[in-house]
Amino acid sequence: MSGYTNMDDGAPPAYSSSHWLEQQESKSRKSKWIVIGVLSVVLFAVGAAIGVTVSKLHSSASSHKSPSSGSAGVVSQKNSSDPSSFVKDPNLKHSFYGLAYTPEGSQLPECGNSLDAVIEDVQLMSQLTSRLRLYGADCNQSALVLEAIKQTKVNMSVYLGIYNVPTDGGAAYVRQRDTIVDALKTYGADNVLGVTVGNEFILDFLEANGGGDLPNGDVGNAGAALLISNITDARQTFGGLGLSKTLPIGNADAGSFFNNEVLEAVDYGMSNVHPWFANVSINDAAGWTADFFQENNVALANSLTNKPQMFIAETGWPTDSSDAGNESNGPSTASAANLQIFLDTFVCQANQNGTGYFYFEYFDEAWKAAQFGGVEGFWGLFNGNKTLKAITIPDCEID
Repeated sequence: MSGYTNMDDGAPPAYSSSHWLEQQESKSRKSKWIVIGVLSVVLFAVGAAIGVTVSKLHSSASSHKSPSSGSAGVVSQKNSSDPSSFVKDPNLKHSFYGLAYTPEGSQLPECGNSLDAVIEDVQLMSQLTSRLRLYGADCNQSALVLEAIKQTKVNMSVYLGIYNVPTDGGAAYVRQRDTIVDALKTYGADNVLGVTVGNEFILDFLEANGGGDLPNGDVGNAGAALLISNITDARQTFGGLGLSKTLPIGNADAGSFFNNEVLEAVDYGMSNVHPWFANVSINDAAGWTADFFQENNVALANSLTNKPQMFIAETGWPTDSSDAGNESNGPSTASAANLQIFLDTFVCQANQNGTGYFYFEYFDEAWKAAQFGGVEGFWGLFNGNKTLKAITIPDCEID
């Protein structure tokens, strides 16, 4: 949901929902947000439109909160040398279709992630879901996750990701594609559900090229041509590896920024749908998320000849803010109590409706709070130190 600091070094942005805001953050410290109308929208207040708001970051001269950072040893093992012998936590329920995940320290150029940390993450996340979604492939995260699944022997599969950049001549795409090729050659495709090429690529391209909010306009179609070339190459590259199955190729973007030509070139689409940034109240958040996704993303996909499968790539509710000015989105506040309401009204209902979603997110990420402030570092089910927040996980078992 926030950007990456090294915008001009050829590295991709950090894997989150709003790289677009990175560019705004570099221009000014003012809040910046986009609201796209949904069919017949009703404006309840100035600046509070129902739509998909990609993000809304505010800065503060004095930050009074930051999430705790990661620590090891949260999960116990019966055999210290066997990660598959981990002891399950009765407070965790296997109730989520999927989780959005980036291993801690997976941002260039530092690459401070580690296999031990990812193993512990997988031990915890496997008690909540059987599916993960990664955003990118830098810092060897694809191989780390697949190795952790192997060592823990859990029922877990992953959508790998390539976070390609519109402005680098394809360097980020090629680098991450080749890293995934290496991981697939080592681990095979048994635990891989697909490869997502692009995260908010069209949104980024429109912002960088003055395309406004028209993903299917001339500028959007120009960006689509670049993205589709990567999608086509990914399909050919991974299809030529002689894997045990053909890997689906997909794309992720903000809910109102899918380009039709891109969706026609993929097997699945992943949509970021955030009621917090649309200024929706917590009592309406789950219903609004479901309605937006069905009326915009699923309906669009069903209108196309290839009918790509659609998922909610991100949705959730923040529990805190680095500064008091961002503790509310207007009608509701960032709090564990409101996260509980969202969990109670979204998770089991989405499971019952057959909605594929990736809850945002597994744990708080301290670097986001430090870089962007506001609610950006506080979207996790777990704190940054991997302890469960003051919430009760819904109990509705899903495969």
